[in-house]
Amino acid sequence: MTQPLEFGLDTFGDVTTGPDGDLLAQPQVIRNVVEEAVLADRHGIDFFGVGEHHRKDFAISAPEVVLAAIAAQTSKIRLGSAVTVLSSDDPIRVFQRFSTLDAISNGRAEVILGRGSFIESFPLFGYDLSKYEELFKEKLDLFSEIVSKDVVNYRGDWRAPLEDQRIYPPIGDGRLKTWIGVGGSPESVIRAVRYDMNLMLAIIGGDPARFVPYVELYKKASDQAGRTPGGIGVHSPGYIAESDEQARRDLFPHFKKIRDRLGKERGWPPVTEQDFENEIEHGSLYAGSAETVAQKIATTVRTLGISRFQMKYSAGPMDHDKLMQSIELYGSKVVPLARTLLDESPK
Repeated sequence: MTQPLEFGLDTFGDVTTGPDGDLLAQPQVIRNVVEEAVLADRHGIDFFGVGEHHRKDFAISAPEVVLAAIAAQTSKIRLGSAVTVLSSDDPIRVFQRFSTLDAISNGRAEVILGRGSFIESFPLFGYDLSKYEELFKEKLDLFSEIVSKDVVNYRGDWRAPLEDQRIYPPIGDGRLKTWIGVGGSPESVIRAVRYDMNLMLAIIGGDPARFVPYVELYKKASDQAGRTPGGIGVHSPGYIAESDEQARRDLFPHFKKIRDRLGKERGWPPVTEQDFENEIEHGSLYAGSAETVAQKIATTVRTLGISRFQMKYSAGPMDHDKLMQSIELYGSKVVPLARTLLDESPK
């Protein structure tokens, strides 16, 4: 493994239930996410990511603001998005927000860029959904110029040209760490190589081994481009409890709620308990005791040769206290066990 192995957590700010079983208000959910990140930092987790959504079941629409609040209360954990929907944003403002976060956090900011699996941001910000691919490509062109050059020159179809333009504030030291989020498109893998960016594989279902060809493509294309491959990460859902049985009892009702809710929007059939069990046993759901989850993570790391495993710890409306317990077990037990299994010493 050419790069040190990192362990991360991320969340979409899922709206969770309170002690009375009712859904919490979104402002409280945001405050809880900050508390969850502080706990992750306390347990030595390497990265904490926050997703961007614009809908009632997810509370976070401005990740950089939440991350800045986290930065002020943490000291070591790296902070980034999971993901930033670049297609419906302005690349200059995205860079400025993350370079500001980098300053606040003393160099701990990074960004994961993607097209997003939800489309609410397009009508919200006045973008034509029919230009979904075109907008991402052009905006990524500009973002690449900004992160790699001090002076930007850009011409495209979606905005006025830029000539000899400097973007402020700059990154204090080095270059903003940037990832391309990939859900299963070889073109996105090639894009990550073309722009000399890291590769984040969103593996949310099925056997992780099916992504081996994407890892091989990334490495081969990097070699052909005369570049050293960047970091390769995996983002997958998970939940840890004291035992496998407890994890499954805790998680299934919430797993079903969120999957069925999304399924109604996307034409998926309702999730069965057997579907849930199959994802744990053979797919990309890292749920169980610390020992079980550590073993499964170690297998994925070996299979794909990744340099970061990033677990989406939020699970639909599951309550904040259970998420905190899962984070604590991830940091105190899963990560050390996985490192031992992989013969990896902490950084």
